[in-house]
Amino acid sequence: MKVLKANGEFCRIDVPDHISLWGLILPIRNALNQYVNVRPTRVLRGINSPLKNCGTKDLNWVIIRENSEGEYAGHGGTTHAHSSNTVATEVSIFTRVGIERIFRFAFETARSRSRKKLTMVTKSNAQRHGMVLWDKIFAEIMKEYPDVETDKMLVDAMTVRMVLQPQSLDTIVATNLHADILSDLAAALSGSIGIAPSSNLDPTRENPSMFEPIHGSAPDIAGKGIANPIGAFWSAAEMVRWLGFEEAADGLMTCIENVTEAGVKTKDLRGSANTKDVTDAVCKEIENVLGSR
Repeated sequence: MKVLKANGEFCRIDVPDHISLWGLILPIRNALNQYVNVRPTRVLRGINSPLKNCGTKDLNWVIIRENSEGEYAGHGGTTHAHSSNTVATEVSIFTRVGIERIFRFAFETARSRSRKKLTMVTKSNAQRHGMVLWDKIFAEIMKEYPDVETDKMLVDAMTVRMVLQPQSLDTIVATNLHADILSDLAAALSGSIGIAPSSNLDPTRENPSMFEPIHGSAPDIAGKGIANPIGAFWSAAEMVRWLGFEEAADGLMTCIENVTEAGVKTKDLRGSANTKDVTDAVCKEIENVLGSR
């Protein structure tokens, strides 16, 4: 990663990814009970998907990620670490409480959308304990939502469906690891990981929620002026929406899409603008919209 020194120069500090993850973002999510991660994905105006003739009418998803347990629960360990007999275990944790609450949030999200469709992602053919419980509880919860259409996909088959039949999907719910991977694919299919937002939510609202681009801090491009700020702006719109200001959130998204449609885009979207150019353009668009009211 890179850090800014007092003299304005950047210096590089090598921090392993698992240290930055377990030393910051995961403890925040756990301590604040942010057990839901929401990752909306759609093709914004002016942005081309790598999928031929794919627009918002074809790719407009919300991925609901279980954010507190599963494959990222942190259970496991390493023994004999400095010998040829090293053993490392990574234990996935699935609890009825954790599974029930993420499914209910996913069903409520699907119910609130026009298509009222929920796809559950699993891998119970290979993971015969935790993922079988995941499947079993989904079958129980779905009975409470007869108005929501449901289907089930193995995670490997889901990657194929996302590419070949994006229009067949709407709301998607998956485990911590599976949704993490699938949402990166979804971002790429919508144009770039640089535009993708995420919300770490405590649905009880007893603790603060946290909003961030799914790409994180992107330390490999820090200070180069090429990072795409759209993911941060979209995350801000999701934060405003979570606070109950739907009109303001929609207004910010309109400003973002006015800019992308005008062709002001960073290199990851095959544009020539830098970070400041796009940021200034969105801010100017917000000023224009506010000034017209």
